[in-house]
Amino acid sequence: MPTEGQPTILPLQYLKGVGPRRAEALAREGIVTYQDVVLYVPRAYIDRRSAQSIAQLREIARKQTTSDASSFTEQLSIRQQVSVVASVVRIHKKVVGKGRSMLQVDLRDESNAVLQLIFWNQVAYYLKILSEGATIVVHGVPQFEERWNTLSMHHPEVEVVDDEEAGQFGAGAILPRYRLTQGMVSAGITMRVMRSIVDQCLEESIPAMPDPLPHEVRKERLLIDRSQALFALHHPQDHAEIHAAQRRMKYEELFLFELLLAARRKSRKRPEHGIAMQSQSNRARALIGRLPFELTGAQKRVIREIIADMTSGTPMNRLLQGDVGSGKTVVALLCMLNAVDNGYQALIMAPTEILAEQHFHGLQRLLGEGHGLHVQLLVGSQRKKERMQALQAIAHGTATIVVGTHALFEADVAYHKLGLIVIDEQHRFGVAQRAELKRLGQHSHGAEQRTPHILVMSATPIPRTLSMTLYGDLDSSVIDQLPAQRKPIKTHVVFESKLHEVFGFIKSEIALGRQAYIVYPLVERSDKVDAKSAIEHFEHLCESVFYDMRVGLLHGQMSWAEKESVMKDFLERRFDILVSTTVIEVGIDVPNATVMLIENAERFGLSQLHQLRGRVGRGGEQSYCFLATKDHFKYQLSRTSSTEDISKAPIRLRTMEETTDGFRIAEVDLRLRGPGDVMGTRQSGVPDFTFADLVADAELIAETRTDAFSLLEQDPQLRREEHQSLKAELLRMFNDSTMSTVA
Repeated sequence: MPTEGQPTILPLQYLKGVGPRRAEALAREGIVTYQDVVLYVPRAYIDRRSAQSIAQLREIARKQTTSDASSFTEQLSIRQQVSVVASVVRIHKKVVGKGRSMLQVDLRDESNAVLQLIFWNQVAYYLKILSEGATIVVHGVPQFEERWNTLSMHHPEVEVVDDEEAGQFGAGAILPRYRLTQGMVSAGITMRVMRSIVDQCLEESIPAMPDPLPHEVRKERLLIDRSQALFALHHPQDHAEIHAAQRRMKYEELFLFELLLAARRKSRKRPEHGIAMQSQSNRARALIGRLPFELTGAQKRVIREIIADMTSGTPMNRLLQGDVGSGKTVVALLCMLNAVDNGYQALIMAPTEILAEQHFHGLQRLLGEGHGLHVQLLVGSQRKKERMQALQAIAHGTATIVVGTHALFEADVAYHKLGLIVIDEQHRFGVAQRAELKRLGQHSHGAEQRTPHILVMSATPIPRTLSMTLYGDLDSSVIDQLPAQRKPIKTHVVFESKLHEVFGFIKSEIALGRQAYIVYPLVERSDKVDAKSAIEHFEHLCESVFYDMRVGLLHGQMSWAEKESVMKDFLERRFDILVSTTVIEVGIDVPNATVMLIENAERFGLSQLHQLRGRVGRGGEQSYCFLATKDHFKYQLSRTSSTEDISKAPIRLRTMEETTDGFRIAEVDLRLRGPGDVMGTRQSGVPDFTFADLVADAELIAETRTDAFSLLEQDPQLRREEHQSLKAELLRMFNDSTMSTVA
């Protein structure tokens, strides 16, 4: 029952204009309560007062398209979506190659200029809702098609407005635009219906909605109240009010998550019996002396930071970041040798068996002959007898370094004085899995309950803002320097019609004694996917292109023994060219390989392209990477493409051409895909932020982090009266065991 003074909140289906069918459609989108509705904020606004005419937009888009004043990635950050209110003057359906349908809709406004809308999907749907003479609102990114001298929008959002709403536009109102899914539209939830639902919920729930941000925080950061912010987001008077409301909600979103991270860090900073190791390691010193290269200054600095943690007596929880080829594995091995020389076991955990096996063989190669250590592999696919032998070696302590996958923390694994845990590809493991490994390590010390040190490595560069958010409970080390002999890889986009020139270049490099990779997206030809395959093109390359050269084949369907044999042959120069799939993305290190050709490069993600490119440039010679793509991308690559385009391939390819900086590449990838897709939301624990932009809001992230950690320091259990709404919101949002520290 509601308390005195609070409104009676009925189920959504009883709101005017909702009913059971629409309520069910809303529930499928996670909108169940009045608060859910109020927090379903507009994704954009229509503002007739400041809207530019089609003629003005045409001129702005034309200048931006033809300007070469800024780089492609800089242009990416300044394009903005706009709303246009205009009348439909022509609808034209076209059939373009292989039976694909395209719909072109021409709009005209008072400026008498024309805007073309282009739709490739759901043509029948748009033919049904659009008609000549109708007034519509479109929301998208305008782009000037220089070749045709036209202004267009590809796949914009479209809303048909009636006479009443058209009058509102004329009056200069700022109207909210909400995201409507296909399910919502099918249930009859139009933009006008959604606005009505929101208005009813605002009236009922705003007075009863507490503000989780403490008054002192709002005062210090000049933030408006939550109720004021939410009302302004749905009914803004001007853009300044929208900005203030968005800033307030961004702050709340980030502050709550940073408070969770502060609680996690606080929970792991509780007094624990760590392992105080000695800093001297004869094995590590001997390995450094045997290495065929000198450690970089960054590697030496990071090793000092890690060893300082390992000798402190407090359990280490450290993140190690570094770009492709920066030498993270050598750093990890040297630290593991330090643990071994102190009488402890060390283990390294990878997310997949192939990565675990590559680590296993890579460590053996780095250690060299006669190192006197037992490096043990433990993966799920091992035979029963092999697994039993591995478990015995681990339990008795004869296995000093253990390499494996999730199999490392299964119930039948018992460790012998586990001192250091290295986790590779950290974003594939959740906080709970880290905690489970730590628990197993504690048991390995018997009654002493010593907590092992944890070093987590990221093979994918992570933008600083995402790192602060994702790994706020960890200390951080960054290898920000590549080996001195490494030269930046020269990267070029090439079109299929020019592939013969790339083949000629590969031949010239091989004539100089170099080697090359040719990478394909598929293993075998597929009727469902329009992309090239390694097996099919391997035969063509051997017979017709590189018939007088030695060409090897590597793909994921081979057994590990076959892959290892092929990679070893390539490393030892028995092949001039290695035709491969993305199985080479990590692990294989061939200093003599100077050329990589990636076919159908438009099909790969940015981070994957960057990882693949990192397989060349590992020696002292100049290296090259060619990104081959279809000829029809030539026009898209010649202009600025919208991040809302069907294909974001042009942005990815141009970014790869412009930079070899993995952290900058990661920022573009984050902007294109969002944190959930980049890091894997389910495993990483990063929420899908509604308001915050983890690239653009770096300053705000830093502010909220400072404030959250400070507040928890002052009130560790959030017991003060003014923090009760904050505690309630935290417990509502995060189902996290570490929240017990403030519960």
